[in-house]
Amino acid sequence: MQLWKAVVVTLAFMSMDVGMTTAIYILSHLDRSLLEDIRHFNVFDSVLDLWAACLYRSCLLLGATIGVAKNSALGPRRLRASWTIIALVCLFVGIYTMVKLLLFSEVRKPVRDPWFWALFVWTYISLTASFVLWWLLSTVRPDAKALERGAGAEGFPGEHRPPREQASGATLQKLLSYTKPDVAFLVAASFFLIVAALGETFLPYYTGRAIDGIVIQKSMEQFSTAVIVMCLLAIGSSFAAGIRGGIFTLIFARLNIRLRNRLFRSLVSQEMSFFDENRTGDLISRLTSDTTMVSDLVSQNINIFLRNTVKVTGVVVFMFSLSWQLSLVTFMGFPIIMMVSDIYGKYYKRLSKEVQNALARASSTAEETISAMKTVRSFANEEEEAGVYSRKLQQVYKLNRKEAAAYTYYVWGSGLTLLVVQVSILYYGGHLVISGQMTSGNLISFIIYEFVLGDCMEVRGWLGEGFWGTWRAGEEGCKGGKYSGV
Repeated sequence: MQLWKAVVVTLAFMSMDVGMTTAIYILSHLDRSLLEDIRHFNVFDSVLDLWAACLYRSCLLLGATIGVAKNSALGPRRLRASWTIIALVCLFVGIYTMVKLLLFSEVRKPVRDPWFWALFVWTYISLTASFVLWWLLSTVRPDAKALERGAGAEGFPGEHRPPREQASGATLQKLLSYTKPDVAFLVAASFFLIVAALGETFLPYYTGRAIDGIVIQKSMEQFSTAVIVMCLLAIGSSFAAGIRGGIFTLIFARLNIRLRNRLFRSLVSQEMSFFDENRTGDLISRLTSDTTMVSDLVSQNINIFLRNTVKVTGVVVFMFSLSWQLSLVTFMGFPIIMMVSDIYGKYYKRLSKEVQNALARASSTAEETISAMKTVRSFANEEEEAGVYSRKLQQVYKLNRKEAAAYTYYVWGSGLTLLVVQVSILYYGGHLVISGQMTSGNLISFIIYEFVLGDCMEVRGWLGEGFWGTWRAGEEGCKGGKYSGV
């Protein structure tokens, strides 16, 4: 994007953001001045802190704009390097805004101040716009003079990268097209999947109803009714889950057979030179293990993904119906956990590549030494070669230590964040129960839903890595065979 356009758009939004936030702040505090609000600041009744957050993000955008305007060669690169920082700033301001809503709800039940809701909504709009404008400034292309000034610096990130391959999406779409003969099975499996997920979603709710029947109503009839409904839900969801699993297994078998037939037909139609270039063992591996690996994406991974998607939707609906305050507390922690996981995932992926490269160098050293053993023996150089190989392995060990340290910090960070969220839910939930805003049964139901939601999010994260990891492995295998079998 051109420099002047990015600067004009950013400055225009900054002016609008500061003007809008200041106007809303003034209209919400007509009874006192700014100095009085600063002297007698009350976090439960004042939005001065949200106005200050607006000034802070405007200063960040102004600094980014000045940096890009002064040096359009290095400025955008520095902004790209600080994406994590601006994301954290926007995230923490968004979390604090949610906390502000909870604090206001303690004094004003319900919160009916239109100016507070206007500032609440505008804060999230401006946070989103600030992140987008940061990205916009990072896409500015340097002019000729800036390139001359930054000629000694490193190349622009992404300037010399090869174009991204579009084959993965097309190949995945082609794979999914092979499931068209199984549309009826997929519809039936999806129906039973929804039934099973809904049954599992209702169970925590009726668990809370049963507890309320004992603790609050002290009614055996209500308790028995809730227990009977729980039994019916458990039986129905188990029955639907069994049928769902069986149908997806059948779809997997049909797709696997279909892929193997098409691949074998493609193999037998190849030229004889093809069989001279490719080993028989590799071709058999493509025909057996790779087809199973790829078809497994549809039968198992997508099955689990859809089931957890339905469960997450139902769990979120029930959580907000039980307590919107506790729901906000819950969703404050999940973005932090997701960001920590994303940072750790990228770092661990880079370390894994370095470990693989170091192992490859060590293996290459061992291969060279063993293949030239006569020469090594003739010069009596066995100890020297062993020392070289040992130093290569020490490099691998250093990288393994970094992996261990990264995993330790990741577990500390994610575990501590999850603990803070759970303690906050329990503490704030206890406050809601004591103040009569929530029953003890609903609190227990909510805590169960929170655990279910955490499990679903963990499975979806693991599933995403497994899905694309398996898919890339299968796709690379097919590319290695140098044929388009399917």
